[in-house]
Amino acid sequence: MPSPTDPHAAPARPHTAGHPDAPPDIRLIVTDMDGTLLDEHGEIPGDLWPLLAELRRDGVLFCPASGRQYATLAAQFADAGDGMVFIAENGSYVVRDGREVSSDPLTDSFVREVVAATRELAASGVDVGAVLCGKKSAYVERTDPAFLAEAAKYYTLLTPVADLTDVDDTFIKVAAFDFGPAEQSTAPALQPFDATHQVVVSGKHWVDLMNSTANKGAAVRRLQRELRITPAQTMVFGDYLNDLEMLDEAEWSFAMANAHPEVIARARLLAPANSESGVPRTIRRVLGLTDA
Repeated sequence: MPSPTDPHAAPARPHTAGHPDAPPDIRLIVTDMDGTLLDEHGEIPGDLWPLLAELRRDGVLFCPASGRQYATLAAQFADAGDGMVFIAENGSYVVRDGREVSSDPLTDSFVREVVAATRELAASGVDVGAVLCGKKSAYVERTDPAFLAEAAKYYTLLTPVADLTDVDDTFIKVAAFDFGPAEQSTAPALQPFDATHQVVVSGKHWVDLMNSTANKGAAVRRLQRELRITPAQTMVFGDYLNDLEMLDEAEWSFAMANAHPEVIARARLLAPANSESGVPRTIRRVLGLTDA
């Protein structure tokens, strides 16, 4: 397997991971969820659970990184025990063992502007709705069953309200769900906010708006500093555009075989597809762990 060097250098074409001559000293493993760790049915692969116990035994910190809210990630890994770190809301909220590590709150004025823009987009005929993401809960004012079903997939704590601009919470992200391809309508309409904030297409139907300083890569850097872990000791897996920055923070950066072309171009290495349990298989192979 090729040995990466400078994590910020332009990567060469990704390679499939083979067996390294000696297992690297990996201390932190960060993985996206949808399209990366989760299988084609949106489930955590069964072979991850015994692997988590082995990683904990070896002192390796495992960290899901997602656009999902912290409560959703914590519920998904409720059976994993202590020792977990979660990068939630695309990096704008980081929690370790139930304690906030960092957050990047939005101003109330920005939230009101985005909500207004999303309402205008919906009024123009785009089938879109906003999810206002706070530390206490996520909030929606669109309450038709189809929209609520989509939002509930990612937000375990989801509170319907009459007016998104009249909610008392600390907000860290605004997410827009478009029933059509988000890159064609919602993303261009919200792009003007990119002048001062981040507008990220985080999935086929989702666009996330956050502070310009908030992304998964920044969250990984903060974790590395706090835990005194280097990029050479970090392994990262991703598949979509909101994973790009965090790939730069690890020498062992993997794009999934099913990843967006830009992600494959950015990563140093290539892992099997999420439908083939690519994350657990690659971790075992690189770290020299026997199959469970």
